[in-house]
Amino acid sequence: MADRYFSEEPLSGEAATLTGSEAHHLLHVMRAKVGTEIIVFDGGGGEWWAEITKLGRTDVELALRKHRAVERELPVDFTLAIALPKGDRQRWLVEKAVELGVKKLIPLTTARSTSSAAEPPAKLARYVVEASKQSGRNQLLEIAKPQTWAEVVGNFAVHTRLIAHPGGSTVESMTRDVNAPTLLAIGPEGGFTEDEVELARQNGWQVIGLGERILRLETAAMALVARLTVA
Repeated sequence: MADRYFSEEPLSGEAATLTGSEAHHLLHVMRAKVGTEIIVFDGGGGEWWAEITKLGRTDVELALRKHRAVERELPVDFTLAIALPKGDRQRWLVEKAVELGVKKLIPLTTARSTSSAAEPPAKLARYVVEASKQSGRNQLLEIAKPQTWAEVVGNFAVHTRLIAHPGGSTVESMTRDVNAPTLLAIGPEGGFTEDEVELARQNGWQVIGLGERILRLETAAMALVARLTVA
């Protein structure tokens, strides 16, 4: 299979130009040549077979040969609201969320959250692109602006809304519409407070358990996303 590359500009017509880190990779890492075939996508859906027609100093010109309406998304939208961990754990979380098909990630602030741990938006966006290239997704995971628990808990009424907390129901015993969009909330290392969990219950959320072992928040998030989405 040809290597995949991301275009920051929307793709249309018969030609395109790659710039920035994608062009740098082709020029200086892959040592690409005119005539090399690649797959290129712009994050809006679908992908193109393309052929390199010209190599510049900082850009690569392409001929768009064939569009394929290939999507590798989940059958329903899955949103993850989570108190982000710091450092490399944050990158790992974003990468795995992309791989598992999460549609939207909301950085979450709760009572026990530490000071904002979110990486700069440009860095988070790059994590999404790299994971999309690897996993074959043609639509980019959306990373929303950080929100407080109060902002999240009363919204998303059309979703199946789940909050992870010790003692909650198992995935198997839950009552949920598998065809409805799903929102899963994961708290910080210290978990949600009892008041935050009660607020969720009052607003129609279901409490889902994590089992007897204590999991790091990114482990809990990916374990639950996988259980809820992978057939």
